[in-house]
Amino acid sequence: MTRDFLFPILLGCALGACASSGTRRELRKDLAPALASLSADDLMAHVRVLASDEFEGRGPGTEGDEKTVEYLVSQFRSIGLEPGNPDGSFVQRVPLMGFETSSRVSFTTPSGTLELERLKDYVAISRLEHAELAGLELVFVGYGTVAPEYGWDDYKDVDVRGKAIVMLVNDPPVPDSRDPAQLDATMFRGKAMTYYGRWTYKYEIAKAKGAAAAILVHETGPAGYPWEVISGSWGREGFDIAGPSSRGGAADAHVPVESWIQREVALKLCAESGLDFEQLRQQALARDFRPVAVTGARANFDCRAKIRNIESSNVVALRRGSHPDNKDELVVLTAHWDHLGKDPSREGDQIFNGALDNASGTSALLELAQASMLVDPARSILFLAVTAEEKGLLGSKYYAAHPLYPLARTVANINMDGLNPYGRTLDVVNIGQGFSTLDEIVARAAAAQGRRIEPDAEPEKGFYFRSDHFSFVKQGVPALYAESGVEYRGRPEGWGRAQRERYTAEDYHKPSDEIRAGWDLSGAMEDVALYLRVAWEVSEADAWPEWKPGSEFKSVREAMLRAAR
Repeated sequence: MTRDFLFPILLGCALGACASSGTRRELRKDLAPALASLSADDLMAHVRVLASDEFEGRGPGTEGDEKTVEYLVSQFRSIGLEPGNPDGSFVQRVPLMGFETSSRVSFTTPSGTLELERLKDYVAISRLEHAELAGLELVFVGYGTVAPEYGWDDYKDVDVRGKAIVMLVNDPPVPDSRDPAQLDATMFRGKAMTYYGRWTYKYEIAKAKGAAAAILVHETGPAGYPWEVISGSWGREGFDIAGPSSRGGAADAHVPVESWIQREVALKLCAESGLDFEQLRQQALARDFRPVAVTGARANFDCRAKIRNIESSNVVALRRGSHPDNKDELVVLTAHWDHLGKDPSREGDQIFNGALDNASGTSALLELAQASMLVDPARSILFLAVTAEEKGLLGSKYYAAHPLYPLARTVANINMDGLNPYGRTLDVVNIGQGFSTLDEIVARAAAAQGRRIEPDAEPEKGFYFRSDHFSFVKQGVPALYAESGVEYRGRPEGWGRAQRERYTAEDYHKPSDEIRAGWDLSGAMEDVALYLRVAWEVSEADAWPEWKPGSEFKSVREAMLRAAR
């Protein structure tokens, strides 16, 4: 792929597609024309199109999908960017599958059979048309974590192949030995969540260990959300990346059954098997914890999935770099173009327009693409509008698994997911503060605007692992995910946080996420300018951004770079 990338770059320069070397040097030193080109009116014009009823909520695999992709391609082409796919097109096809699971689940214990009620007691999904697993041995594996940088292994040498494993949510909350009322900040980032605490990781390690079924115990306090979030999300059709497998493609990347149970079910299961759930939880807080067999108990799953295939697209455009040594390296800017589509079963407004989420971020991507034509970056910049973020980051996940350009030459990702419509702020929230040296770059960009950086106020909720940049992070690529702050210029203390809370309660993932009278995009444009400054510095810098010591992604990046040498 590197060869495919380099040839058109060299050919383009040979044909004189770039500006003269004198102009290039002048532009490289001066970002002012690009910054001045950023326009709130232009951004709003894009949002009006993308969030219009005509685009029907931009659901993947719908007519709104086709209209969105067509619009983005036309915009990138009119801007003057080159096709981002080496095949000469502006699209990367993304094969998706939908799966809707019906299920029956029970446990047999020494005290009898414990029948569970779907949605009330449990949820279970399978990507197989039929997964019937009876009499599976049950093993409690604590937090289900293998974290070498913390000297932590919840599996030890215990073989869980073909068994049902039971795991707790989040990271192990290891107490500080000096003050047991506090968490040990040297273990799993203390209060902040690491990727080991995400449910996605727990299912991934279950697959790696060869389990037949993975069961997460939901507890509202540690999870940070009630059971209704689980039942509402997992009780409906799920989506994944399809593939050429007789079992449905995505099934090969997952255990046959992934499930959640209520805490009360776990308490009863343990009690009927002669175990104490709270005691097991305490044992799981120590490095020397070993998996515990739930003696005499068996898990029974009968899951049937209705599967359908969907095709969608990522949209990609390229701004070529010009530095003789760095032009085949990339800075990737991402925003997801999709939203929740249309729900004909609803009374009244049936369209989830997704104006903020994420017509705004996609429009920012177009604004940055336009601005990029006024400068001459050293490294190439890839503008990537991804599909199916709302279905589980699937568009970015597909790109990361099938990159159009080597990830070993991708120096950083900058992701935009929801802009600020309330005005200018004095602060910028850096989600994932402390992970990489992008921290220092974004701090300099904010300082140039007279703003300051604030860390995520709720690191325990793991927001850094919940948008498209994380598909790059998992592959070892440092990524920036920032948000406008909450201290608004000319507004009283607490006003900004109140606006966010109102949006979350009233508009987030609802048909009411539409353009509102009174939007003030001055803060949004200041954030777009910040992204441009960060992208520019990463493009021009001699050194690549790096993961900081202790990051769970540092070793992934190092292994990738060693393999690419």
